[in-house]
This record gives sequence, C-alpha cells and structure tokens, in this order.
Amino acid sequence: MKKIKESKQVFAPVFHEDFRALLDYGASAYRGDDAFIVKHKTGKKEISYEHITFEAFRHQVDCLGTAFLQRGFLGKRIAIIGKNCCAWMLTYFSTLCGLGISVPLDKGLPYDELESSLQRSRADVLVFDPALKDTIAQLKEANTTMVTQYIAMEPLAGYEDIPALLAEGRTALENGSTDYQALPVDGKAVSIILFTSGTTSMAKAVQLSQYNITSNVYAMLKVQDIRHGDINMAFLPYHHTFGSTGQVVMLAAGVTTTFCDGLKYLQKNIVEYKVSLFVCVPLLIESIYKKIMTTVKKEGLEKKVAFGLKLSKALLKVGIDVRRKLFKQILDQLGGNLRYVISGASAIDPEALEGFNHFGITAVQGYGMTEAAPVLSAENTWQHKTGSIGLALPGIELAIDEPNEEGIGELIAKGPNIMCGYYENPEETAAVLAGGWLHTGDLAYLDEEGYIFICGRKKNVIVLKNGKNVYPEELEVLISNLPYVEENMVFGQPKHGDEKDLALCAKIVYKADYMKETYGTDDSAEIERIIKKDIDIINEELPAYKQMLRIIVTDQPMIKTTTGKVKRHEEVKNL
Repeated sequence: MKKIKESKQVFAPVFHEDFRALLDYGASAYRGDDAFIVKHKTGKKEISYEHITFEAFRHQVDCLGTAFLQRGFLGKRIAIIGKNCCAWMLTYFSTLCGLGISVPLDKGLPYDELESSLQRSRADVLVFDPALKDTIAQLKEANTTMVTQYIAMEPLAGYEDIPALLAEGRTALENGSTDYQALPVDGKAVSIILFTSGTTSMAKAVQLSQYNITSNVYAMLKVQDIRHGDINMAFLPYHHTFGSTGQVVMLAAGVTTTFCDGLKYLQKNIVEYKVSLFVCVPLLIESIYKKIMTTVKKEGLEKKVAFGLKLSKALLKVGIDVRRKLFKQILDQLGGNLRYVISGASAIDPEALEGFNHFGITAVQGYGMTEAAPVLSAENTWQHKTGSIGLALPGIELAIDEPNEEGIGELIAKGPNIMCGYYENPEETAAVLAGGWLHTGDLAYLDEEGYIFICGRKKNVIVLKNGKNVYPEELEVLISNLPYVEENMVFGQPKHGDEKDLALCAKIVYKADYMKETYGTDDSAEIERIIKKDIDIINEELPAYKQMLRIIVTDQPMIKTTTGKVKRHEEVKNL
C-alpha cells in the first residue's frame, strides 16, 4: 500500500462539530455581511434584490425550525426537492439544527425514481419547488410513500409554504418560544441521507453525519484560498453533496452566495453579481473557456493574446504577475472580479484549466465522492499540477492499494469525513469500507512529487488478452479534444475470430450543427469518414494495444444519469 502526502496547510479556520455551531459562528463573525443575495422579479423588467445577512439567515433558520417543531416534525425525515434557492438551504439547516434527518433529492429524477427514493428513505415531509407541482400532485394521489406533509418553497394554492411558516415561527419567537433553539444537536449521528447517481445499479442511500461534513469543510478551508467577502454563485445543485457541502463552506468562510437564473444566463449572472469565486463542474469551465477563445478569434486578437501569454510567463519567472492587467479585456467578459474557480465531479480538460490560470484566474480541480462528504483531495493556489487531483486534504489519509508494476492501484481513503454507511445495506457497506478504508473504485497513481493522477474507474478497465490494461477515460479525453465531439465512450468488444480477446471501440456523439457549419455536410456516411480519419490520427500516437479499431458515430445523446454520467453498461447493452 502506497500512502499519499497531505496538502500544505495555509489557513487557520475555526472547526465546528455541528451545523448549529457553524451557523452561530457565522452570525457572530460576519453579522451584517450578506450571506445571500436573492433576486426577485415582480414584472417583465422590474427586478429587486433581497440581501440576507448572516445574522438574518440564522434568525430565519430559527423561525422555520420553530414552525416545523410546532407541527410535530421533531425526529422526522424531511426531504427537499427543487432548484437552488434560499428556501432550500433554510429547510436544510432548520432540519439539521436539532429536528431530524434531511433527505436532499434530485429535481431531475423520473417519477418512479423519486417515488422509490421517498419510499426507501422513509421520508415523512416533502418540501418542494412549486415548479414540480404536477409531480407532487401525482405523489399525493398515489399515496404510496410515508410522506404526510407537503410544503411548497413559495406560495402555492392548496399547500402550506415556507414564507408563511417563517412568519409563523417569527411570531412564536417574538412571543418567547425557545424550544427549537434549545434542541440538542448530535453532530456525529446520522442526519443526512443522500442518494448516489447510480450509473450501473440502483442508487445507494449514503448516510452522513454533520461531523462528516463540517470536518470536510474545515479541511477545505485549511488549504483553499476562499476569502471572507468573496461572492460565490451557487450553481452546483444542492441535492449533490458537492453542491450542499460547498454551500456550507461559503457560510463558514463569510462568503456571499448568489443564484444563477439558468445555464444560458450563467455568464451574464457572473457579470451581474461580480462573482469572484465559482465552484462548478468541468463542462462549465470548458464551455466558458471555449467561448472566450472563440471571441478572441472572431475579434482578431490571437496574436495579441499569444504575445501577452509569452510576456506574462516570462515575468512570472521573476516574480512579477501582470496577468490580470494584460488580460483585463478577457476578464471583463466575466465581470472583472472572478479570481478563483474550483472544478469537481469529473476530470477537466487540462487546456481549459491552464487557460484560466494563464489569464490570471486561479483554477484548480478536486476529487471526491458522496461517501466522503465529498472531497478527498484537491489542488490549491500553492500546490497544483496540470492533470492531477492534487494532494490529500489535511486530516485525510489516502493510499494506493495493491499497485501494479506501473504503480496503478485503487485509491482508498480514511478520515472523519467518511460516511456512516449505506442505509439498510450492510453488505455494500462492508464491501466499500473493507479493512477500515473507503474503497473509491477509482484507479490512480502517484508521480515523483506525490501528486495523484486518476486513471479511471476500476470497473471500466479493459483487460486485453496480452495482459495489458487499457483505461478508457484516458482515450476519451483525447477524443473529447476534437471540436465536434459532444460526448464519447470507449469500451471493449470481442474480436472477430477471437472471442477471448477484446477490440477497443469508441462511440462518438458529434455536434450536427458543427459538422454542417464547418464541413458543409449532414450526410452521415461523410461525417463518419471525417471522424474515422481523425481517430486514425489519434491512433498513430498510441501504442498498438491502445488503438481504437471500431468506431460508432451518431448525433443522438447517450443514456445518462441525472448528474450527466454516461450509463456505460446500458449503452453497451443497446449496441
């Protein structure tokens, strides 16, 4: 077993054992600063902004929690489903400050999966976004879950709603009620049930404690340059542990959170709120970077940018950083304040990550999983290397289990952030926590400086007859660099004439619009010829055993989970 060194600790944040302690700290330390800025649209062009301070947010949690307590929700399981908003986070914290167990749910779940999730988690209460009212009506009519109370995040006919409950709780507090605030909080008890994305099987129900999350928040703030006064945009969905834990990080660090109006308004909102800090998935960073470079090309600025990059690199070698001055025109497209970007959930294109850093925006990537609440390792401003996932967070042990001759083995982890186990699934819990280590299922290796590099999922490795291992993710990155590729998947299929060996195959989903605009064709045979030619060029740079011998070309999207991960087994089964 090969151990992995920790990130260098740079900051000294305050540790909190539970959410109540963290909330109280924020209300005291950042009192009148904005915790949230909420946009309200009262007409086609009438917009107002509500500023919710850290102190006000803590008070609102007490108001909502008091109303929940008066309704008999003590000890209940309160599920939440809907888009990111302040009401979502208020419900989350109100539940966790002594009431019961929170069950965040994906608003993109098909009805059957939503119903199953409510049944499996044994949720008693469901707080929902009014946009899902038809689905909620169907759930109520079916009456197949244990949910007895349905509460809307905004006023909706026929339902109780969060604003009304806030007002009710506020009145109770003004009349002297302190029962909710006096509730004990056990930071180490199971208080959150989160469902994994379930790419190959039924989603597992991960049990987390508040201590799992607050210890992870503490570890992140020791090494990440997240500053009091930063402005963050909550884009990652709160039902995802990276999104919800990320929001707890912001509340612990004194960061102001804003909300996006939708994917197509992302860049506009970043400018509107002068966002300085952004936590997101690779696809967004890559998309923003491509738009920037497309604009550079259209405006004929390629030579100017190339000269600026050369100059800034030379000056950085002698300790002079002029990137943000040299590339002010580019940075202004992102509001001028964006300084720190953290990417997670999957591997990012190194070109996009490096591109942001070249322009003066620190861009790093991290690695984790729901079972780790979620972050296990990350790069930071002081320790980063292109293509790596950085080093272990402080307090977390990482190791490479049973490395092969190339040093590649399964990444395993120990730490206070590791889950309590899967809900009502002792067999899976025992398997994934074997030997006291969390087995991530990801294969990785260390370079000479101890940086971690992910090769791919253990279950996806293609083992050839000659004993060679092929990691499909490595080839998928090369294919994704082709400008017309929307998504792709590399897998193995039995060879003709030798069923015991595998041939490498690539399924490629192309952008039909790009092919039409760039190559002037929408003929599938011609498009396949173009793509095969490019794959041949990629193959020329690869050893023989890694070359892709079969190509499947389509413009139809692959089968994916709600978090955007391709369901490989279903794709292969349907070929």
